[in-house]
Amino acid sequence: MYDITVIGGGIVGLATALRIKEQKPSLKLLLLEKENEVAKHQTGHNSGVIHSGLYYKPGSLKATNCIRGYQMLIDFCDREGVSYDLCGKIVVATSEDQKPLLRNLYERGMQNGLVKNKMISKAEIREIEPHVTGTEGIWVPYTGIIDYKSVSEKYAECLQKLGGEIRFGEKIIDIKNRNTHSEVVSATGKVFETCLIVNCAGLYSDKIAQLTQPENIKVRIIPFRGEYYKIVPEKQYLVKNLIYPVPDPNFPFLGVHFTRMIEGGVEAGPNAVFAFRREGYRKTDLNVGEMMESLAWPGFRKVAAKYWKTGMGEYYRSFSKAAFTKALQGLIPEIQSEDLVPGGAGVRAQACDYDGGLLDDFSIIENKNAINICNAPSPAATSSLSIGQTVSERVLARI
Repeated sequence: MYDITVIGGGIVGLATALRIKEQKPSLKLLLLEKENEVAKHQTGHNSGVIHSGLYYKPGSLKATNCIRGYQMLIDFCDREGVSYDLCGKIVVATSEDQKPLLRNLYERGMQNGLVKNKMISKAEIREIEPHVTGTEGIWVPYTGIIDYKSVSEKYAECLQKLGGEIRFGEKIIDIKNRNTHSEVVSATGKVFETCLIVNCAGLYSDKIAQLTQPENIKVRIIPFRGEYYKIVPEKQYLVKNLIYPVPDPNFPFLGVHFTRMIEGGVEAGPNAVFAFRREGYRKTDLNVGEMMESLAWPGFRKVAAKYWKTGMGEYYRSFSKAAFTKALQGLIPEIQSEDLVPGGAGVRAQACDYDGGLLDDFSIIENKNAINICNAPSPAATSSLSIGQTVSERVLARI
């Protein structure tokens, strides 16, 4: 019998397990991961940005956990020798009508305590990023780059040193809730008895949550694929560090941007298109059952009806390199189609409620048997130790 079973070996699951064991080493803790390694999905496919907390509503779980988690992550990496680079980024308004949105973003950053941020002029933009066009910008010195898979591997190493157990290749297919405990059933036929479940299953977090308490889970995970191009080596001089557009306040994505990678190279993207399976990293990936589940969810149909024009534009960019290039030229006019080669892709687990709301904040749903993290998109990687701390406090209050 385990005291705690954490489901999911991404960065949030590992950070949560680690924080629990750090605070109460005597607990018998098990982490189950369906793949053969950690950070196989969202964590291992993201763009590797250390986020500052600029974008998030003051007082929200995203804001508080990102700002606290940022420092916790930096301290952990310093202590454990994980490489990172606080290189800074600029957010750029490219038209007059974006300036009010940019200034609102700056004010939000100040409210979140980012006092070193600075409004910059067109000339100052050029000093920082000589090839960027923009009318006004924000310099964000807090932002950095990192390899979150390396961070996750270090979390796993530290967890195991504390006596936490990690088992790979264990896909959860059922949870049987008993009076005093739960039985977590794996596709391998193994049954793990546990006092409390912590669900950090990412793209399948709603599925696991439904197993713990079907009638109370009113959200569904809708997968959105983000596709990247890489800039060819001879044109990487066009990007010094990180360059972002002013985000659309009505849509929970940041728009196509440029990111220097910690291991070298520069990525451009991503777009955001509905994926036809939850782990659909390629355009051709299809799971009919998963696709139909998404399309049948009333909330997603409302989202599709509301944002169909935006969605069609994203799909057009997905299949048209020229359209993708044009979007990037809004920030760097010199970039040309031949400067881009196909890069990777990631799938974002975006929670959607019944009424058509795309959840913008982290969502933690508790019941008698489990604590379910049902929405943990960006900046969850930056925030991972803080989310882990938040969840561990809830766990320890119940054990």
